[in-house]
Amino acid sequence: MRHIFVTVVLCSIFSGSLLAAQSARVLPPGEVPQDARLGPLKTLNGYFPFHAVATPAAWKQRAAQLRRQVLVATGLWPLPTKTPLRAVVHSPVDRDDYTVWRVYFESLPGHFVTGSLYRPKNRSGRLPAVLCPHGHWPDGRFQEQSLEKVKQQISIGAERFLVGGRYPVQARCVQLARMGCVVFQYDMVGYADSVQLEHRPGVRKAMNTPTNWGYFSPQAELHLENMMGLQTWNSIRAVDFLTSLPEVDPQRIAVTGASGGGTQTFMLLAVDDRPAAGLPFVMVSTAMQGGCTCENATYLRIGAGNIDLAALCAPRPLALTAAHDWTQELKTKGFPDLQSLYKMLGREGQIRAAFHTNFQHNYNSVNRMFMYGCVNDFLGLGFQKPILERDFVPLSRAELTVWTDDHPRPSGKQVGDAHERALLRWWTQEGQQKIEALREKPDQYRRVVGGAWDVLLGDRLDDVGQVEMETVKEFSSDGYQGSLLMLKDPAHDQQLPAMVFYPADWNGEAVLWLTDQGKAGLLSEAGKPLAAIQKLLDGGFAVMGVDLLDQGEFLPDGGPLTHARLLQPTGKEPWQKAAAYTFGYNRPLFAQRVHDILNAIRAIEKDPRNVQRIHLVGVGREAGPLALAARAQADDAIAKTVVHTAGFHFAAVDRLDDPMFLPGAVKYDDLEGLKRLCGDAPVWIEQGPSAEQVAAAIASRLTQ
Repeated sequence: MRHIFVTVVLCSIFSGSLLAAQSARVLPPGEVPQDARLGPLKTLNGYFPFHAVATPAAWKQRAAQLRRQVLVATGLWPLPTKTPLRAVVHSPVDRDDYTVWRVYFESLPGHFVTGSLYRPKNRSGRLPAVLCPHGHWPDGRFQEQSLEKVKQQISIGAERFLVGGRYPVQARCVQLARMGCVVFQYDMVGYADSVQLEHRPGVRKAMNTPTNWGYFSPQAELHLENMMGLQTWNSIRAVDFLTSLPEVDPQRIAVTGASGGGTQTFMLLAVDDRPAAGLPFVMVSTAMQGGCTCENATYLRIGAGNIDLAALCAPRPLALTAAHDWTQELKTKGFPDLQSLYKMLGREGQIRAAFHTNFQHNYNSVNRMFMYGCVNDFLGLGFQKPILERDFVPLSRAELTVWTDDHPRPSGKQVGDAHERALLRWWTQEGQQKIEALREKPDQYRRVVGGAWDVLLGDRLDDVGQVEMETVKEFSSDGYQGSLLMLKDPAHDQQLPAMVFYPADWNGEAVLWLTDQGKAGLLSEAGKPLAAIQKLLDGGFAVMGVDLLDQGEFLPDGGPLTHARLLQPTGKEPWQKAAAYTFGYNRPLFAQRVHDILNAIRAIEKDPRNVQRIHLVGVGREAGPLALAARAQADDAIAKTVVHTAGFHFAAVDRLDDPMFLPGAVKYDDLEGLKRLCGDAPVWIEQGPSAEQVAAAIASRLTQ
């Protein structure tokens, strides 16, 4: 147990009871707590330094937690069922020392991953393989740069050949195939032959429905259904496809992509240990984390950044590049941390980088040559370096497309909104079945569902550090003593106004009573304790109330808060309004309030009066679910828990700015999941026709 520092500052002592609810203020009128969370929200353009650890054992623990966070954020915890790929490989195009095949397979029922399969000729035995996501280059796999642009790139040394410069996405696949690798280059969602969904449709009113919803809606987020999850799953299934090929050596698979393809690369490496090496280029840095919706998911970068995510490749070989873009400081910010990690793990020679910051954002010939050398070493190909490209005959769009007369492209309900809804319907049902199957297995339920809620909420009670309790005012009345307090979390620069009552004949037990109004909800309009609170005091219980973030004294008018903060988009495109841009970097208000409750519990635990037992009460649409969530995270610190939820369920939330919006809450069993996670501890959910009757019933329950 960490110590708590208690500072008593006696400002004034009041005789008699509080005369009005305004007397419950800890701060002078007009002032708000000095809390860092009231400052600007973090954005994808913030600073994301690596979170270093001191030992290999500590890294193993950190990596496991971070990998779970990535899987939860992308909707892949637990992993969906791997349905049949039904791969179709057809219509090869023959070149001098390689062939290019057209491929499509189903990553999920009815959803196709499309791409080009490069196969080297005249090779025997099991062959190494390279998976190539293309990134956000125009037209993706079909990319063709203008002749004028290529000539300019040749003039500055960025490219060697006209063909390689015009078709850089093809160029790396051709050279890798000539080096004896099987290469699969697959389309991002909405690029090239991936025609079933738009790449970034964004928030759309028509897709925000209680059932049969689409991506970027509150319901999709409540189930953690996002484009990044779909693309990460496509990458996992692409590895499945490669390993299904009889000529591929499953122990020698590398992954490389640049820009958004770099994001796909390190995301795959973070969740799948089958690739033997990773080469995410011009993406990994401590600066901008990825601007597209396909690169963002709620929870993904809370307490982490792309350096941390790339580190999940360790101890497997990892190679990075930097350019004159957001990666330009990689040499001094981020890469030294990765070097230190690999050295600590005894794999110092397995981390490399090239810092070609004289070039703009790219996967040009210079970086491709660096990549060939790394793949040569990482996969043991045995070529002499440097490995230089040779000219080649590019494939036309007609030769690259997987859709032909014999293999027609999807149409009708296979594309657009109908397909999107069907896809998410499958994903939702699959998730429900997985969670339902765990309900009869308490240990597995706690590991999977409880582990997910740990990501959603962020803290358990054991994670709470020092909480200072400063007494600002004291007052007294017949039968009890009271104090107005400021609870302080110095490590996070946070404050919580609080109020506590101690009866004259105290039984050593305390009740943390939460309301939707904060601590003022413990008082009547006359400023006296509510009847239910008075009953607890008469029964010998101490009672504390607290203003959680954006309650009570956090608000100029005392509340209630109706709209939680969202990052305001710089443009007006629907995709710029995605929840991931806020909640991929900032905890939802619900989670921050649970953190506040845990801080209050810790403060009560360390009260110098030596509290023997702590009980938790939550009354209201907000306070009831918050108390239940805090109880699930507090383990045995709470004796009895009684909540009134006013009929709330997360599934009813239909706004991204609802203060109760918590991505993933419905996927992981809603309030029922939280109650299950409380185990055998006494937890009661009270219902009643009026708040007063509910409060009275709760008080009776606690005093029994």
